Amino acid sequence: QVQLVESGGGLVQAGGSLRLSCAASGSIFSIYAMGWYRQAPGKQRELVARITGGGSTNYADSVKGRFAISRDNAKNTVSLQMNSLKPEDTAVYYCNGDLVSGSYFRADYWGQGTQVTVSS
Repeated sequence: QVQLVESGGGLVQAGGSLRLSCAASGSIFSIYAMGWYRQAPGKQRELVARITGGGSTNYADSVKGRFAISRDNAKNTVSLQMNSLKPEDTAVYYCNGDLVSGSYFRADYWGQGTQVTVSS
């Protein structure tokens, strides 16, 4: 069984910073990529940032230059440093892992989500 556990959400004023972290654990054979998605009320879940095992990254246009994703392959963790936060960044943030489980089944796995609220 694979689990992704997030931490680090909270309430911050506009212009502030937060750091989200996610740890993948359980029966994992390999991880192709890890990333962060977010979902605001009434909106669809969207990609925020993603990083592959080789370190390639991609970001939503709305967060480029403000957010930075990093990954520790040895620890199966991924972090998202969020700077210059804006009220429109308010959402539930979900950690995602594109990975192969110990039973050699590749799938997307999700964390439970962590709330980020940016006040104006």
